[in-house]
Amino acid sequence: MRKFVGAALAASAVLLAGCASNGLNRDRPDEFAVARQPSLIIPPDFALVPPTPGAARVQSAGAAQAQTLEALFGSAPRSASETAALQAAGEDSADAGIRSSVGDPQTNVVDKGQTTRDIIAAPEGDGQDARANAPK
Repeated sequence: MRKFVGAALAASAVLLAGCASNGLNRDRPDEFAVARQPSLIIPPDFALVPPTPGAARVQSAGAAQAQTLEALFGSAPRSASETAALQAAGEDSADAGIRSSVGDPQTNVVDKGQTTRDIIAAPEGDGQDARANAPK
C-alpha cells in the first residue's frame, strides 16, 4: 500500500509539473523574434523657403541675444533682496565692457611676486616629495 501511495504521489507531481496553474509561467518572449526600431528621421518641411540673396535678415542679432538670455535665465522679476544686493555692490557703476578691457596692456594689475609665479610654474606631481619650510 505504501508503494502505491508513493507511486501515486510521484505520478501526480509529474503531471502537475506540466500544468500552467502551478505558478510557473510558460509564456516567455521569443528571443529570435526581436526587431530593431527604425532610426528617427525628421521629415523635410516643405513650407520653408530659402532666403533671397541681399534680403534683410528675419531676426536681428539683438533679438537672438535676448532670446538666449530669456532661455537661460527666464523673465522672472528680481526679488527685493536681490535688487538691494546688486545696488549695494554697485550695479549702476559697473562697466559693461569690463571683460574686453581686462586683457588690455594699459590695464593696471597687481604684481603677486615671485612666490606666486613659482607656484604656477611648478611641475605637476602627486605630492609625494612635497616639503614645507617654516620660517624660524
